[in-house]
Amino acid sequence: MSDDPDLNAAYALQTPADSQRLYARWAKTYDTTFASASGYILHMQVAALFTDHGGTGPVLDVGAGTGLCGAALTAQKITPVDGTDISPEMLEVADIKGIYRKLFTGDILQGLDVPDGTYAGATSSGTFTTGHVGPDALDEVMRVVRPGGRITLSINAQHFAAQGFAAKFAVLEPDIQDLTLTDVPIYSPETTGDHARDIARVASWIKR
Repeated sequence: MSDDPDLNAAYALQTPADSQRLYARWAKTYDTTFASASGYILHMQVAALFTDHGGTGPVLDVGAGTGLCGAALTAQKITPVDGTDISPEMLEVADIKGIYRKLFTGDILQGLDVPDGTYAGATSSGTFTTGHVGPDALDEVMRVVRPGGRITLSINAQHFAAQGFAAKFAVLEPDIQDLTLTDVPIYSPETTGDHARDIARVASWIKR
């Protein structure tokens, strides 16, 4: 993995410990050196689809990072929003923005310290991607959302195909309804570079 915090280093992550080290270094400059500089818009796509599909709070923002998706949710009048992330340094940046009701460090792969059915909805932008989180984590997202709650999360399109997300949704079928899969650009049309045309598949569904 590269010592410099950037998208290539993020895609090369292999373990949660790798994630913690990278995002500890990247936290303070993430919004400027990555999100703004690259024309990153995925968080806005996720928040808009959550809202369009009738999502309501309280909502848990999984992989909240520096609070980009949380800010997009509150801009859509979705409140209250709690956030969790594996990186406490990223959450410190999110906390400064004053958009979350509660923030807590957590590893979605190991399970969150959240009672079953706590939330009316869950979102995630940029967490289900190469080097980060695979389909098995969907079980934990489902657990913390109450029946009738809306879940909307982005999955890198290549990651979706390579890691078997379609098969996982087939397994979950008895427990979900109204599943939609919407392909959206991760970056603005003006973005250039190796990943400029990358696509995310935003999955949105209701927990039965």
